[in-house]
Amino acid sequence: MRKVFNDEKLNEEFIKNGYVRVPFISPEEAAELKQKFFDTLPNSGGQITTEETGVENSRLVTYDFTFIDKNPEYKREVFNIITKRFKPHVERLLADYRPVIANYIRKQPTTGEVPLHENWAFADERKCFTVSIWCPLVDSTVENGTLQVVPGSHKRFGEIRGPMIPWELDNIKHEIINNHLVPLETKAGDCVILDDSIVHYSAVNNSGGLRLAIQLICIPAEMPSIHYYMDPSKSMTEVQVLEVDVDFYMQFNPWKNPGNVKCIKTIPYRHHFIGEAEFIERLKKPRFDEQTEEKKGFFDKLKEAFA
Repeated sequence: MRKVFNDEKLNEEFIKNGYVRVPFISPEEAAELKQKFFDTLPNSGGQITTEETGVENSRLVTYDFTFIDKNPEYKREVFNIITKRFKPHVERLLADYRPVIANYIRKQPTTGEVPLHENWAFADERKCFTVSIWCPLVDSTVENGTLQVVPGSHKRFGEIRGPMIPWELDNIKHEIINNHLVPLETKAGDCVILDDSIVHYSAVNNSGGLRLAIQLICIPAEMPSIHYYMDPSKSMTEVQVLEVDVDFYMQFNPWKNPGNVKCIKTIPYRHHFIGEAEFIERLKKPRFDEQTEEKKGFFDKLKEAFA
């Protein structure tokens, strides 16, 4: 498996825990990006809602999130601002990664809970690690709804992840939130770099003040970017693997058929929910990318060598 970080110690920590917390941008850069959020906000088109696409969804998005903005040009503007400022810092830390999605995430006081989840898959995770750089622009605390993670949960649950695909942890979210999360209080300008498959969550902003952060999703430069798409109205037993790029996410509506996008292949999918006991047990087992190699027999590996 290719390395994630230029620094070997950071790489080892990330592989073990699924995240690292490191200094990232200067206080001046954090202040600049915070101001850019407010400067560009008038260009926002407002958030896409499920009602507009006729999809039933009981989850109300109670935080401002660039990714689901209606205005593609605003999303592109935010992407360019963030990637330009982050570029030297990403290159310093990561081993040849490229950005695919960039977001501001704002929690207003008394609201903004982000449900327990894993990020979607953005590349073949049996071949690489994709990452989210989460960088608060104000000090992030338990009180204002900081990021919380289940250490070591990366690449152990929900390998096939996309907007309409059921998640195997859906029935035990409350148990995980109550029993298994570690809050990561982080100073403004520092960041948490997490594997996109790690189980994570953030609570309501109870501080009475602003809670503003940036998320930058990156994949290895040489890897194709993919998107798993399921149309539940047609089939709950198969998923399309789409080949996508940065422009795809500028126009993207997570609750709508992506339309004219290249489908690499269609794969079978089996709906399955697990309980807390199995969740705990699987935290102790190898990641799914490690299991791939362990389960291959001699003749399977021989075939690959001569393929």
